[in-house]
Amino acid sequence: MPQRVHAQDDLQALLQDNAEMVADPSRRTVQEVLDILSESGLAMVPQFLSRWEAREVYQRDSDGVFVYVEDADADPLTLIDISTGAALGTATSREVTQLRPNGGVRRVISGALVQFQVAAEDPLQRATALDAIENRPDASHLPLLRARLEAETDPQLQDRLAIILPRLVITFAQDEAERIAAIQSLAGNVSLGARATLNPLLATELEVHAETPEGANIAEILTPGSGELSVDAAYQMLVDEGLAPALIPGSDRLAVLSANVVDGRVGGLPTATLDTEANRDQAYAALVAEGLAEPAPTAADIAASLAAYQFIEIYREPDQNITDAANEALGETEFNVGVFRFFDLSLDGISLASIYFLAAIGLAITFGVMGVINMAHGEFIMMGAYTGYVVQTAVSNYTLSIAIAIPLAFAVTFAAGVLMERSVIRWLYHRPLETLLATFGISIALQQIVRQIFGTQARPLTPPDWLAGSVVVNDVLAISSIRIGIFLLGVVFFLLLWGILNRTRLGLEVRAVTQNPRMAASMGINPDRINMLTFGLGSGIAGIAGVAIGLFSQVVPDMGSGYIVQSFMTVVVGGVGNVFGTLVGATMIGSLQKAIEWLNPSNTLAAQTYMILFVILFIQFRPRGIIALKGRAAGD
Repeated sequence: MPQRVHAQDDLQALLQDNAEMVADPSRRTVQEVLDILSESGLAMVPQFLSRWEAREVYQRDSDGVFVYVEDADADPLTLIDISTGAALGTATSREVTQLRPNGGVRRVISGALVQFQVAAEDPLQRATALDAIENRPDASHLPLLRARLEAETDPQLQDRLAIILPRLVITFAQDEAERIAAIQSLAGNVSLGARATLNPLLATELEVHAETPEGANIAEILTPGSGELSVDAAYQMLVDEGLAPALIPGSDRLAVLSANVVDGRVGGLPTATLDTEANRDQAYAALVAEGLAEPAPTAADIAASLAAYQFIEIYREPDQNITDAANEALGETEFNVGVFRFFDLSLDGISLASIYFLAAIGLAITFGVMGVINMAHGEFIMMGAYTGYVVQTAVSNYTLSIAIAIPLAFAVTFAAGVLMERSVIRWLYHRPLETLLATFGISIALQQIVRQIFGTQARPLTPPDWLAGSVVVNDVLAISSIRIGIFLLGVVFFLLLWGILNRTRLGLEVRAVTQNPRMAASMGINPDRINMLTFGLGSGIAGIAGVAIGLFSQVVPDMGSGYIVQSFMTVVVGGVGNVFGTLVGATMIGSLQKAIEWLNPSNTLAAQTYMILFVILFIQFRPRGIIALKGRAAGD
């Protein structure tokens, strides 16, 4: 048999004393119950309010006891004592009644729940309380937040409190000095919350007055015809306020003139003379004088009406000291926003430069060092990306799959590059036109082969979780982790290649063969073997770049085409045959492209066009690039 709880100091007893208001609350009565529960100090009150708001409280029909249920979908229901958490037996759904407070009551309960959640031990509950306060701020929240600001230990919640508390002070505090101090605390803060708090303080309304209103907090007096207020808009304001007659459209005036033509004349003028605006105005004025047409304001009337009134932007906030403080604080904020946007744009430029560097570094070897115009370079990037995709289909761990894919992509594209050099390129050295056509044909063939194997749909190459997020400095400055990873990969490749070409015997032989193959051969170096290995190295690096690019770009058969132009531009601008020049060229092109896109964000195609024009002009002044190659190769 179910037993009713009668203890005076428990939650059930309090609820039974106010059973009717709990079971059928209204917005008018629920606050009384909430006050009783809040003053009780019982530990289980927050949970009850939370479940009451969520409609998870039931009342047993036989004795009116309020209960929770273990599983609302079960049959029969297992009843739980709201005071002790102990099982009270079972009941069918017909033996209990679910409490269903309406939306208004639930909002009141949610507001009362905030005072418990804001001091809860669980940071998630405290964050939920701050969400509720942000959505429905109330003056009663001020003391709660002030107390919480001193006790809060979570850094993220501290930052949120530093925004929400000033917002409530500005909105609800009566003391001007306190409001100004709250505004000043947000000065320079670039968060969206701080700007959302300050901007409404500077909201204005445009009003029309015959004289400057006394005591109004005036933001600006506008002159009709200025860039901020056109003459038409200003006069329309007068019409809307009933301070000037409405303009009559030209078509309506012509209709009135046509309707009053008598014996070929209207308004005293022959109709044949109404081919000028002045005559039409004269005829219409005559009709107005005869009472046959509505008065229409002339240009002089409009000018006189505008001159008789002032058009004033007035702050909605009546206190000038508050708006002055808000203007000053927002000025500091906008300055900081500009600084962070500059850094954000710079990071975007560096990020794009890293991608271009990775895409071009292989070409810097095959084209820059060997002089081979390899139009299939983009397809080596594509082959590397597809290698990564294939590895991920076999290895489910994304971190492990990327670790396997990078050396495997190098091996695959290195082998493809060696095969291509042995079968095609070696026969075409010093014949650039034939090399260009041959590699262009190979690039088309490689795309078609990949289409036949993998289809035309984009294939996923998913980054590991630790590369999927972003490094967020604030609401203005952020950069994705994958772009940071590509930047670091670019740095590693630069150091590695620079070391190979300048600090190893292979690099010495490569430089010797590319500058004077006959002299190198006379010194015992095999130019044929060095050319093969150099071309393979450049192709292998393109494969690794493909894995990196595929992590944030779509892996499709023609993905390499999107990077071939930028790769050639990077190598040419940086200086043919120079790894350091490739780095400088990539930085220059990446940064400049981002800057152009920032100036014209709606048209990225225009940025590409401007970049090509820039490269054409740049080559006119520095045909050998930023860092020109010295020695015999420079004269080739």
